[in-house]
Amino acid sequence: MVTALSVDEQLAYLKKGLAELIREEDLRERLIQAKKERRPLRVKAGFDPTAPDLHLGHTVLLRKMKHFQDLGHTAIFLIGETTAIIGDPSGRNVTRPPMTREQILANAETYKAQVFKILAPGKTEVRFNSEWLEPLGFYDVVRLTSHYTVARILERDDFAKRYREGTPISVHEILYPLAQAYDSVMLKCDVELGGTDQKFNLLVGREIQKDFGQPPQIVATVPILEGINGVEKMSKSLGNYIGITEPPDVMFRKVMQISDALMYSYYELLTDRSLGEIEAMKRRIASGELHPMQAKMELGRMIVTDFYSAAEAKRAEEEFTRVVRQGEVPAEMKQVPLPMEAVVDIQTPPNAPRAYLCNIDKLVARIGLAASVSEAARKRKEGAVVWNGTPVSELVLTLRAGENRFKVGKHWTAVIVPEAV
Repeated sequence: MVTALSVDEQLAYLKKGLAELIREEDLRERLIQAKKERRPLRVKAGFDPTAPDLHLGHTVLLRKMKHFQDLGHTAIFLIGETTAIIGDPSGRNVTRPPMTREQILANAETYKAQVFKILAPGKTEVRFNSEWLEPLGFYDVVRLTSHYTVARILERDDFAKRYREGTPISVHEILYPLAQAYDSVMLKCDVELGGTDQKFNLLVGREIQKDFGQPPQIVATVPILEGINGVEKMSKSLGNYIGITEPPDVMFRKVMQISDALMYSYYELLTDRSLGEIEAMKRRIASGELHPMQAKMELGRMIVTDFYSAAEAKRAEEEFTRVVRQGEVPAEMKQVPLPMEAVVDIQTPPNAPRAYLCNIDKLVARIGLAASVSEAARKRKEGAVVWNGTPVSELVLTLRAGENRFKVGKHWTAVIVPEAV
């Protein structure tokens, strides 16, 4: 059932966190019509399963879909298993490498399991665009392409830039916005959501719907969520992401890594705090009434609670306080076997335990406490590599059987050394 809220109240709720709405007057009219007909709007967002896990960047769209659901409308979570074969060219300066169908299908299954951490199952349609794209014959594809010109396609910024620079643009990439637009036709979308980098594709959908005799969809874009480094957009491939299936303590710790400035954007895009409440929080921080650390810890609790529970959020906060702020050993530490490629020599003196002489730079890199051997060497020379509570300065270290605890910065890993190999 469509909400009893007034249209103005609905618009105010839906506009929070949007980068652009095309067009607001169209959405107003569509909301009026939906309320009169007691018909929920059909609101679509597409997700190409190019990676196995969703991260908080994806949830910006999911949360906006949930806002439409809160008002009684239908969210269409579209898994683009066919468009993933093409690869969305948005924001790309080179052609995406193709994915295998096996990879795509495996990733799609994980999406189906994760999406209901945010969306309400009873108000969600989960669809796959292979339903209508794969049955298209060559004649159908030619007819679809006749609805748009090459000149219009080349107007998009990323294609225009690549064309000017002489970077190849494959024909299959030009098909992507048309395929996405056809999704909107087949689903009879009232609204399509996407990131700001998707604006061109979403606008093509409006044009193609008109050609197929449908009212053009309203386009609503959301800002691209910056990753925890505050530089590039959140991306698993860039390593600056917070996955929605990561353990609570990992999620909380990663939230605490973001800058104070980025924290406000996260509050706006990842929580239900109103803009007025966020502005009030900014003023309290500026006046010194509220410490930024307190505000960030509250943000961490809110995000972990959304995906787990208030109890898990409290436990994650306590673990962060104990390990990071007070410098204690984690209650649960990642354990890894001794990487033998880091072993320089093995000594077995008479009547003494076996000893393993290890290259610490290689070991620290292999257990994931540094991105590379050279970074591990730099960390060691800075005194940031700690072994069983003692900073390590020498390149070669003797390890004996049992648990050897290594810490670099705020991160811990226990290396389990065997009695024998």
